[in-house]
Amino acid sequence: MATAAYLTGRRRYQRPQALLWSENPGTLVNGLYVPTGYEVQGNYDAETDQTLIDQFMILSDHNRGELNFTPTRIEQRQRTINGRMRSYHIADKLTMSVSWNNLPSRGYYQNAGFDADGESPYKNATGEFTSDGGAGGVELLNWYETHTGPFWMFLAYDKYSNFGDDNAAFGHLAQYNQIIQVYIADFSYSVVKRGGANHDLWNISVTLEEV
Repeated sequence: MATAAYLTGRRRYQRPQALLWSENPGTLVNGLYVPTGYEVQGNYDAETDQTLIDQFMILSDHNRGELNFTPTRIEQRQRTINGRMRSYHIADKLTMSVSWNNLPSRGYYQNAGFDADGESPYKNATGEFTSDGGAGGVELLNWYETHTGPFWMFLAYDKYSNFGDDNAAFGHLAQYNQIIQVYIADFSYSVVKRGGANHDLWNISVTLEEV
């Protein structure tokens, strides 16, 4: 089950991986956004509530390109009788794109089995293929194929303004700081290199639109 300690255990470096996809918006626990349920390939008991299984997936920063954000301002504009423009603002929505080059086709050579501390028995071992233990190409493709509707995306990048404008707002780099509900608008991948007996290398490009 995901907890703040679990997310810390899944984090390979000082900051979490940039992207997390989730079936739910999670909860705010001591100032940290934590998804509800078990991660894809998480370790759980046979008696576990089925609605809590495969609820989120942490994406890898392995050979990840930049996060591209394109805000779209939804508004109605018209000119008044004196020629001045008047705008009725409805909402601002994001379109985000991201890509990976030579991403291993799988995160681990078999089921990662993430434990309660967010660690896999294959961490830092020859059976772990992504540099930070995040999802590989097949895991991303499977999420796309099984999610025709919206889901939630957790983002970890420096946007301290989400937490206010005082000095405390600057202290949230080590956590997910923005959560938006999205659709996958476009997903493409290519098999760049077929590996030996363990994995291939894929190029993947994903475009997501805010609900």
